[in-house]
Parts: sequence; C-alpha cells; structure tokens
Amino acid sequence: MSDPIVILTEEPLGADDRVNIKALLAGGDAPLVVLVPASTERHILVDFLENLSLLEVSKAFRELTAHSDPAGERAEAAETLAASLAALAGLGGGVTGEIVEGKAVDSMVARVKELGAGQAVVITRPHAVADTFHTDWATKAQDKLGLPVLHLYAGSGFIGDS
Repeated sequence: MSDPIVILTEEPLGADDRVNIKALLAGGDAPLVVLVPASTERHILVDFLENLSLLEVSKAFRELTAHSDPAGERAEAAETLAASLAALAGLGGGVTGEIVEGKAVDSMVARVKELGAGQAVVITRPHAVADTFHTDWATKAQDKLGLPVLHLYAGSGFIGDS
C-alpha cells in the first residue's frame, strides 16, 4: 500500500475535486485522509477585502456583521466532511476523514507527520488576499513541512500558487 495522502479542505468536495484527486492517485492505492476544520479561523478584515475584490459587496457587508456560532460552524464542518467523503468514496486505498479543532494548518502538519504521508493537498476556494501575499494554508503548511503542498481550488482544475 502507498503512503497516505492528507487532504485539508474548507469546502465540500465534489465531482471536479474527485477527478483531480483521482489523477493525483494515478491508479495507486494510497489511502486518503480528509481533514475539515471545525472553524476556518478567518480574519474579518481579510474576508471583507476578499469579498470586495471578488465584487461580492453584499456578502462582504453581511459577513462583516455576522457573529460567530461555534455549534453552527461544527455542524457545517460535519456536512462538509460527509459530502467530501461521499465524493471521494472508492478512490485509492480507502477514504477516511475527521473534523479537526484548532488551527487547520497545524492539524494538517501533525497528521502528515503522524501518518508519514507521502503527499499533502489543500483544497480551498480562491482567497485573493491570502493567495497574493502567500499567507494561504498551502503556503503555511509547505513552510512547516518542508515539502511541496499541492493547492487546488475547490470545484475546478485550477492550481493555487503556493
């Protein structure tokens, strides 16, 4: 059996993501481990600027005034995990997953080291500010692991610049 592949995602994975992961596996039998953060710990100002940069003005102001709901965030993470596991079912040497607490990148780095994973993948929606200034999850994970971390944009074949 091949070394595991650890996947950190903030978005429910779908059919396009399955195609990308299947290509990454190249017919191999690597087990897949999906991690979904209970809270994405986003920075309010960065999110505001990001939404504005994507011309999502109403969303920018709506999220600026939104209050954090830990129970709601955990429920959303559980839905994201369930959808992601369903989307990747049958690939590689099996798919498992978990909701992780605390900092998403630290959780990913710990799991990669614990499992001796051969690859690490971060799947997010585009984050204009974080991607531009290389403060995105993939870049942070790559810096901590000292290994290349593949950064894919959810629902597309686009690769992030990390």
